[in-house]
Amino acid sequence: MHIQEEYIYSEETRKIIGACFEVHNYLGNGFLESVYQEALMIEFYKRNIPFVAEQTLDIWYKEDKLTKFFTADFVCYNKIIIELKAADAITDDHFGQVINYLKAANFKLGLLLNFGTPKLQIKRLIR
Repeated sequence: MHIQEEYIYSEETRKIIGACFEVHNYLGNGFLESVYQEALMIEFYKRNIPFVAEQTLDIWYKEDKLTKFFTADFVCYNKIIIELKAADAITDDHFGQVINYLKAANFKLGLLLNFGTPKLQIKRLIR
């Protein structure tokens, strides 16, 4: 049986999204992104979700490492990029940001989460 790419890391993703819902349900919308990030760090810790906050992602040009780099809000399970927003809506620029992070890290999955709306917005991006 062939497993569809869209379901990669489904168990890990379920845990991450559960933590995000907990934070959004408790805080609601209207705070700065940094508030959600700090609350999510606490929730990840309580749920034993392995993470690195503010993870630096190196950018390479062929075999040369560039001096420029990206900083992902979180890398969870050493393989999933988490990018948080607190905006009125998710934009194409936000999608592009996560896609670039995935390329830089050579990861397959990124989650783009917007806490800035009354209902948590979740977008799953696969490279």
